[in-house]
Amino acid sequence: MDNLLVIAGVALVVTDYVIKFLAIGVLPHNRKPSSAMAWLILILIIPLAGFGLFLLLGRTNLGRKRLARQREADEAIRAATDQLPTTPVAGPGYVGSMATLNLNLGSLPLQAGNRVELISGYGDAITAMTAEVAGARDSVEVEFYISAWDDVTAPFFEALAAAAARGVKVRLLFDHMGSKGIPGYDDFEKRLDGTDIEWHPMLPVRPLKGQFQRPDLRNHRKLMVVDGRIGFMGSQNLIEPGYNKPKNHAAGREWVELVARVDGPAVTSLRAVFAKDWYTETHQRMGGEISPSAPANHADGVAAQVVPSGPGYVTENNLRLFTALIYSAQSRISLTSPYFVPDEPLLYAVTTAARRGVEVELFVSEEGDQFMVYHAQCSYYQALLEAGVRIHLYPAPAVLHSKHFSIDDDVAVIGSSNMDMRSFALNHEVSMMLTGGDIVARFRKVEDDYRALSRELTIDEWRQRSKVQRYLDNTMRLTAALQ
Repeated sequence: MDNLLVIAGVALVVTDYVIKFLAIGVLPHNRKPSSAMAWLILILIIPLAGFGLFLLLGRTNLGRKRLARQREADEAIRAATDQLPTTPVAGPGYVGSMATLNLNLGSLPLQAGNRVELISGYGDAITAMTAEVAGARDSVEVEFYISAWDDVTAPFFEALAAAAARGVKVRLLFDHMGSKGIPGYDDFEKRLDGTDIEWHPMLPVRPLKGQFQRPDLRNHRKLMVVDGRIGFMGSQNLIEPGYNKPKNHAAGREWVELVARVDGPAVTSLRAVFAKDWYTETHQRMGGEISPSAPANHADGVAAQVVPSGPGYVTENNLRLFTALIYSAQSRISLTSPYFVPDEPLLYAVTTAARRGVEVELFVSEEGDQFMVYHAQCSYYQALLEAGVRIHLYPAPAVLHSKHFSIDDDVAVIGSSNMDMRSFALNHEVSMMLTGGDIVARFRKVEDDYRALSRELTIDEWRQRSKVQRYLDNTMRLTAALQ
């Protein structure tokens, strides 16, 4: 018995050193230094448990077959967009370079002639989408991170079911883990089964069915296309504004969103993003079933460019676009993100802009709905404030969930992407860059409304926070880097 204990002890010590030795040489490969260092610290402190967590959560590989389907779809999109004419770009020279960057990263072109309506009312967005579905003639494609059939979304899903029943091709995608965490998920699936809607969960985690990947990878996109002509995209999920959570209802907590309704050529790009995700999840190509209806090209419209991003792209498309735009700003930057946990390049871009005289403001929620993310976010406030960034706290109990920003008078970006490491590395996201016409002025109106409701955080107030909060902020900042 004593010999077995000695052997076990020696084996444990050897394993401990082997894990640490391998971690030093393996973790930095194709990984950001901050992320590699965070994982390395964890493994050096608790080798066996840390290594186990790394195997579960430390790799963003989606699997060989899934990646192959994504790349096949990307090549098809690239081949199609190579034939499209180049859209002339108005405004400063950097806007044209941003369009080139996006095309090289996501294969989708800048397209002129789009009418874009910004919808800030939660119920208004659902009502607008429901009305478009009710009038659908050929097809409806719906893709949302979180979907739930509740009192608020019931008219929408009933419209989907009615459209499918009358012969419209209705396809629905929703993130498996994101939606499964909502009360009533099993009933949601049963209700969908009772319709003619073709639906599939994205990135399913069902080991008993042979479906498994890193469980915290998410398809975070929110978009809808009707008849190939009208599109919706933005920050809002398909769920009531309190997320069907009793604790949110008790606190009066509701999500504040911004959705773009798009009428124009850019709808084709939104449809391409959906088609790619549909093929990835179902192995079914949509090419032969695309509606003959073409989006209208409006002479008075704005230029729009759709930018997909996610683990299938090694280039972190959203982060590159955001950082490049912020460095290009000359006079004003207005950022809105519910989860602002930047990596070093984005943090330097924002603070450098403020220090070179650009007016930079950031809108965030006064109180966070996610403990770890909120404290990680707070850990960046001092650096931002000291650089001259103005931080506006949207009043609790609301959660400012909108995701958009504007640069000077030239460019606005809206979509599903937060400004955090998760959205840059782990989530499938979709953003849309807009330029021309009065589009930035319309975003400014939204920002003005936020500012009127918010209170500004000062550096003096922030320096007075408790030592406990400082400790929590710093600790959660470390965990945010575990990508």
